[in-house]
Amino acid sequence: MIRATFISLSHIPSKKLPIAPLSAAMVIAALASPLSVSSAQAQERDEFSVCWSIYAGWMPWAYADVEGIVDKWADEYGISIDVVQVNDYVESINQFTSGNVDGCAMTNMDALTIPAASGVDSTALIVGDYSNGNDGIVMKSSDDLADIEGSKVNLVQFSVSHYLLARALESVGLTERDIETINTADADIVGLFTSESTEAVTTWNPQLSAITEMPNANVVYTSAEIPGEILDLMVVNTQTLSDNPELGHALVGAWYEVMELMANNDESALTLMADAAGTDLEGYQNQLAATYLYTDPAEAIELMESPNLLDTMQRVAEFSFTHGLLGDMAPNAGVVGIETPSGVFGDESNVQLRFDPSFTQAYLDAQ
Repeated sequence: MIRATFISLSHIPSKKLPIAPLSAAMVIAALASPLSVSSAQAQERDEFSVCWSIYAGWMPWAYADVEGIVDKWADEYGISIDVVQVNDYVESINQFTSGNVDGCAMTNMDALTIPAASGVDSTALIVGDYSNGNDGIVMKSSDDLADIEGSKVNLVQFSVSHYLLARALESVGLTERDIETINTADADIVGLFTSESTEAVTTWNPQLSAITEMPNANVVYTSAEIPGEILDLMVVNTQTLSDNPELGHALVGAWYEVMELMANNDESALTLMADAAGTDLEGYQNQLAATYLYTDPAEAIELMESPNLLDTMQRVAEFSFTHGLLGDMAPNAGVVGIETPSGVFGDESNVQLRFDPSFTQAYLDAQ
């Protein structure tokens, strides 16, 4: 049961946390074992579990669970699906990577750098949304991003915030060599902004909203400048999905039933999601305003089939390689193959991350 209690800002689980570079042993294992589940382990099942953590774009899973929508769709396909909330985002992905759950809500970058780079063949079953202002850079001394040159920037290093900062610097002809990054826990970043020594921060909502309300806070760049690059997904184990397509159909059906409610601005549903996220309806709607939800399945399919997605994932892979997130022994950014309907980036013999619109298409065809 979802507890509708207020969660203090300093304890809100984030969807983007620092990711330690993979060990050499993990990368070797990834290259040696292209599938996370061996053929001997592959089997048809009727019980599954997926997990999620608190973030505006993932609260529909809370609603779908507590209102019995997931159960309804699972029953339709003769299976059961346990929907589990995990308070620590990275731990939720670790649970998926270790095989303790069959699916997990995560970002596109984290899907690449944690399960896929660890040799767990993973499929992005649902593209739920992209950050459309939920992530941003705030400066004190100027409202011009170009003036960030020479500044110290507090952020969660190697997170999507780090990726956003790199893209922002690129937009004004700068690189990370032109600034100094300071690794800062997301729980501390709001309080730290008040310090005289803090010059600039990069963070995400709800911390971003709290900081922008402070004196001398200038938002100079947000994820709205790079639409479609910071994607929030439901990722499932590829072998499990292949052996049990009913899982994919049930999850997609449940998701888009909730998306229809959200598209119609169903206040009852939104209020429950807000409560589960530790905020009120207005607060949650403010977060959704900076979240581009793919409530229309046809639009989600269009994204997954677009060459732009492959370009985005190549950019994410190159960032991840440059920052050591694909492992110390990774020879290049393409060490992990990424497959979309428009093609493959990277090693075609080591595809470990796939974007599959077929289940969403099947849902759309059935409507």
